[in-house]
Amino acid sequence: MFAISLGDDGAELRPLEPWRAEEFLTHMDRGREFVGQHIGLPDVVADLDSARAYLTSYAEKAASDTGRLYGIWSEGTLVGGVLFRTFDAANGTAEAGCWLEPSAAGKGLITRACRVIIDWAIEERGLHRVDWYASTKNLPSIAVARRLGMTKEGVLRENYLYRGSRSDTEIWSVLAPEWRAAKAS
Repeated sequence: MFAISLGDDGAELRPLEPWRAEEFLTHMDRGREFVGQHIGLPDVVADLDSARAYLTSYAEKAASDTGRLYGIWSEGTLVGGVLFRTFDAANGTAEAGCWLEPSAAGKGLITRACRVIIDWAIEERGLHRVDWYASTKNLPSIAVARRLGMTKEGVLRENYLYRGSRSDTEIWSVLAPEWRAAKAS
């Protein structure tokens, strides 16, 4: 297994694999309400079997080259994650996403972790475009998109039905030439 340092604070990015289901569930239980404000992950990961199934689904996506899932550890504790919800190498596109428990918020962990995976997707895998979808109410996620140098492309109106309510979704993206230019400057 590998771990990639996310900076001087000891935070690390590691694969989040099925054998970590108990740790993943414990993490989700700590952040269930906070994470669930904008995304359905806490509803999907309700018990050990569903945690294992979720992690297994991403292991299968990694094996078929259609998605990736990584955990963020801080001081040895799983506190969040980043992922490629979709990954289409043939078309050169992916959709990145994230979640974080409240104890780790405001430390730049998501931005740092996303920089690692986006850089890998563009530089190692040759992707041309990485998308970022965020509820218009999810201001921290929108701030991450901005810090990553993404461009807001528009809003999908009332496209996301979540817990009985419809919400709008902002679409952000970064193209490979933009990513490389930002890294060079």
